[in-house]
Amino acid sequence: MSIETQAAEIVREYGPFEDGGKIAGVTHDGTQIWAATGPALLAIDPASGEPRQRIEHPADAGTAFDGRHLYQIAEARIDKIDPASGAVVASIPAPGRGGDSGLAWADGSLWVGQYRERRIYQIDPATGAIRRTIESNRFVTGVTWVDGELWHGTWEDDASEIRRIDPADGSVLERLQMPPGTGVSGLESDGADLFYAGGGDSGVVRAVRRPRRR
Repeated sequence: MSIETQAAEIVREYGPFEDGGKIAGVTHDGTQIWAATGPALLAIDPASGEPRQRIEHPADAGTAFDGRHLYQIAEARIDKIDPASGAVVASIPAPGRGGDSGLAWADGSLWVGQYRERRIYQIDPATGAIRRTIESNRFVTGVTWVDGELWHGTWEDDASEIRRIDPADGSVLERLQMPPGTGVSGLESDGADLFYAGGGDSGVVRAVRRPRRR
């Protein structure tokens, strides 16, 4: 089976932000981009690029949004956060116990990337119980679902990609190759034409064009 491969089209960069630090997780709440920066979560206006809100909370890996709440990996746990108040309303253990990377919400589950284990876990958002495991052949960073497609970021050595994989067996279906030296940490779709990719230590979030089906 041939794998569709093309250069990633970066259409915009956001940041670096004042006191922002690195970018780990990224999500989108339908209106604004949320970026995990280590000590805090930043809400970013995608039109102006300016931060709208800051939630002081450990945010060292993936971020997700279920339509109402944010989910944030904080070391060995995943916290469920009210975005209006910043309050933590629930916590569950993270499957990697500190080795977790990306985070996404889809179909009533959280999907958690495991960086060095090269896996994606589907977990119960209420208990953290693992429902399913998908193997990858590269280090897994960010994870996102859009239109029934599973995509994840990779970052290995000096090369990064955004990959569409078969959720049944983890086989690679499509690859967007990022420019050399451009890392992908967090990853999220806006539900339409863009992916938002965290840029790790660069402190930026990159908007990448999502390929349209021919």
